[in-house]
Amino acid sequence: MFGCLVAGRLVQTDAVQVASDKFVFNLPDYENVNHVVVFMLGTVPFPAGMGGAVYFSIPDSASGGPVWQLLGFITNDKPSAIFKISGLKAGEGGAHPFGASSSGSPSVAQVGVSVEAVEQLAQQTPVSSAAVSTVDSFLQFTQKMLDNFYNFASSFAVSQAQMAPNPAETFIPSSCILKWYENFQRRMAQNPTFWKN
Repeated sequence: MFGCLVAGRLVQTDAVQVASDKFVFNLPDYENVNHVVVFMLGTVPFPAGMGGAVYFSIPDSASGGPVWQLLGFITNDKPSAIFKISGLKAGEGGAHPFGASSSGSPSVAQVGVSVEAVEQLAQQTPVSSAAVSTVDSFLQFTQKMLDNFYNFASSFAVSQAQMAPNPAETFIPSSCILKWYENFQRRMAQNPTFWKN
């Protein structure tokens, strides 16, 4: 019914059914995982009005038991979701009906899917650090490119006393580039799509 995908690993479709409406995937070496995708296989849909709450459990070294954190949900209308797990912290979260289902190993985390009513799913609040950035990939590229450009140009900075007269060379004050870059960032924060106009 469900699949779990981590970059660089085989797709997992072998969820362990721990209750009639609860499924768990073991995630070994979770310390090296940034994102996890949970999806429906398309073989068995959710019953009408139902969906799946997706949880993540990091082994808690203090209590020895699992602590579950809500990541989000999937439904028949939204059959897959990607979650960022690299920012989640052990010990934060709470108990959940998955109970004491534990992988038994401190280096194995778990991803759980709990079948619940869609109305209930919509009222739950996932942990905020699990949300994947919704920033446009072109915008991310542009910001990183401009950071790189400013850092590169700044690496050639010399003081006015260090400048040697060279009539063939044009000098641009680094403060001018910094001012332009800060203005660009401010405009992006106010209207992230201004560059599309």
